[in-house]
Amino acid sequence: MSQELYFLRSSEQKIVKDMMEYAHPLDAKNSIYTDFYGLTAKDLGIYVLVENKIAGAIWTRRFNQDHNASAFVDENTPVMSVAILPEFKGEEIGSFMMNQFLQEAGALYEQISIDISAKPKSIAFYEKFGFLRVASSDILVKKLEKKEVFRPSDGYDPRRWMD
Repeated sequence: MSQELYFLRSSEQKIVKDMMEYAHPLDAKNSIYTDFYGLTAKDLGIYVLVENKIAGAIWTRRFNQDHNASAFVDENTPVMSVAILPEFKGEEIGSFMMNQFLQEAGALYEQISIDISAKPKSIAFYEKFGFLRVASSDILVKKLEKKEVFRPSDGYDPRRWMD
């Protein structure tokens, strides 16, 4: 199975909008996660193609406190969204994306935390990557570490655009 990673660019807002229902099913109509995505340096995202089909995406946005879904985090904390299409669940797509995404986020955001509002059944997945639960909520937070970014040579090129 061929997997390729790409950066989400502002011109690819449709990908973010299409993936929204898988990332935030109960909040799918809330456009703060998608509107004007990629038009600011505060946005970061990647998506994965499997056999030339979009299988999943991870993206972050930094909101002011009025828009932040979590009262537990600082307003500068990027809020992460993770979406995997149902037919690709259980195929390690999430881990493949998350490993690369955390490197990229650490390089971009430098020494801050990132948070996600997780579904109960996915909490163990995030804990595997070092996310910690905030109080007894469904919010998980991870302190990002700045590391050297390693990009796989199998198609992951930040200068490369999808046609």
